[in-house]
Amino acid sequence: MAELTDTKRVIVDRLKRSDGVTPSELAGPLGMTEAAIRQHLAALSTMGFVEPGSRPPVGRGRPAAVWRLTALARELFPDRHADLAVELIDAVRSTLGEHALEQVVAHRAIQQLSVYRELIDPHRHLGERVRALASQRSVEGYVAEVQAHPDGAYTLIEHHCPVYAVAQSCDGLCRAELELFRVALGSDCTVERTQHVLSGGSRCAYEVNLLPEPQRRPQRPQRRQRRQRAG
Repeated sequence: MAELTDTKRVIVDRLKRSDGVTPSELAGPLGMTEAAIRQHLAALSTMGFVEPGSRPPVGRGRPAAVWRLTALARELFPDRHADLAVELIDAVRSTLGEHALEQVVAHRAIQQLSVYRELIDPHRHLGERVRALASQRSVEGYVAEVQAHPDGAYTLIEHHCPVYAVAQSCDGLCRAELELFRVALGSDCTVERTQHVLSGGSRCAYEVNLLPEPQRRPQRPQRRQRRQRAG
């Protein structure tokens, strides 16, 4: 979360409670000059937290130039998404049972797999597949990278876990994730987790290796839905 001075925090709080405020409307209640307010707004704008806009005129006057918070400013306020997710997991477990929770986790993995299969071609070189997976995981917030080794193996490293609180409450999430990687990368390779945040590691890491030639199963072509032509 960004660090703001007390004055900037007060300005952000005021903007949060309105649909747009002019510098003069901020200056009076805060006991500051308009020039000082504009300096703070300019700094907040540079940080990406506020943006200029206009307010419909009253009568025949000109639209008033106002300032509003941007979507990025949401990070400046409490976020209970993780708490809510954990509470929902606990509710499913207590009302429907562990089996129902496992079904929910499995359904989520199926949805993820459909996305990964669109991005990972099982017939491409293993390195390309692992890098495609890492790219998508970074989009999802895992700050992933790939390390290639001289023996042809690869390490997929995830430096951040955006679902850490949820994973602590539901260890099935991590088990499903490992199996998801195995299916997404193809049947001609192995995927083993070598570091795990929930086990005390500083990150999650996965070793990916091609199977010896005799052990490889042929990759099945991905099924694609045929588009029906309009009659």
